[in-house]
Amino acid sequence: MGLISLLWGIVAMLLMFLGLIPLLGWLNWMVIPFAGVGAIIAAIGIMVRGEKSRRGKAGLLLNGIVIVIAAIRLSIGGGII
Repeated sequence: MGLISLLWGIVAMLLMFLGLIPLLGWLNWMVIPFAGVGAIIAAIGIMVRGEKSRRGKAGLLLNGIVIVIAAIRLSIGGGII
């Protein structure tokens, strides 16, 4: 599950970078829930495997960073653009 969440986070990060382009900020409305699902997958993987899962922790961290940056971008653009 750690690898899945890490790959999910990488895809979310790429979509977030597209959302940083002006007039594509609406994409962040889709990225935040997408990264949220990746964070949930990582959390489940960490709970199942315990402290041994480095990929799960990396996936959780990456998805969390994507959520924070996408939310900041939405707040800067007024949530629309």
